[in-house]
Amino acid sequence: MEIIIQPNAEEASMIAARHVARLVRDKPNAVLGLATGSTPLMMYRELVRMHKEQGLDFSEVTTFNLDEYVGLSPEHPASYHAFMWDNFFSHINVKRERVHIPDGLSSHVPAFCRKYEETIVAAGGIDLQVLGIGSDGHIGFNEPSSSLASRTRIKTLTAQTREDNAKAFGSAEKVPFHVITMGVGTIMDTRHVIILAFGEKKAEAIAGAVEGAITAMNPASILQMHPVATCIIDEGAATKLKRTEYYRWVYDRKPEWQKL
Repeated sequence: MEIIIQPNAEEASMIAARHVARLVRDKPNAVLGLATGSTPLMMYRELVRMHKEQGLDFSEVTTFNLDEYVGLSPEHPASYHAFMWDNFFSHINVKRERVHIPDGLSSHVPAFCRKYEETIVAAGGIDLQVLGIGSDGHIGFNEPSSSLASRTRIKTLTAQTREDNAKAFGSAEKVPFHVITMGVGTIMDTRHVIILAFGEKKAEAIAGAVEGAITAMNPASILQMHPVATCIIDEGAATKLKRTEYYRWVYDRKPEWQKL
């Protein structure tokens, strides 16, 4: 796993955006796995800027989102459909038919989940997956104790995750109990994973994911086994790592052809 520590969330987000942009330029029909929440917002804003000012072309890109709340319509302001269209898709030239987000109103959730997996495979697999990380180490909505081989499925949110997501709903009591999420195994099948984390609230989860044992109690720790995983964090999220000087040393001395 490559660990990139930046002074702040903005500079970290710019690096993540450049990773995405380089892939899209090199492979115009790239398949992107995308995350929601506050963590990737600055990355999306930078990609929108690149599209508008530099002509970054998303017209042949296919996207798959990690998750969605069960019971929310795409029009619900707290749905991840609304989040993605409000913050990203409406501002670039991605084609609507190439956008895939789990259906929170599916009448047969297990069948939908199987179809979602099949659609990812039919698209050629995900080239780059963007992830955030929960304060308990969850990725997507794969809560602690999730199978590290899991596929897209329904999950029940923990009280902590409902509390963490309460802002979008006005209170934790209004947060749905269930979600559809890509599984840990689905995420591990992607060709490149970028995980973003900002602030000291994420420091313990990042320390466990990067330097701790691989365990289902910190689902992000399985990324230690991913062949191409990039962890981009700010100083706050790095505060509990033991080898920060080593990570800085390595990043500062990357060969020119690896730099963005």
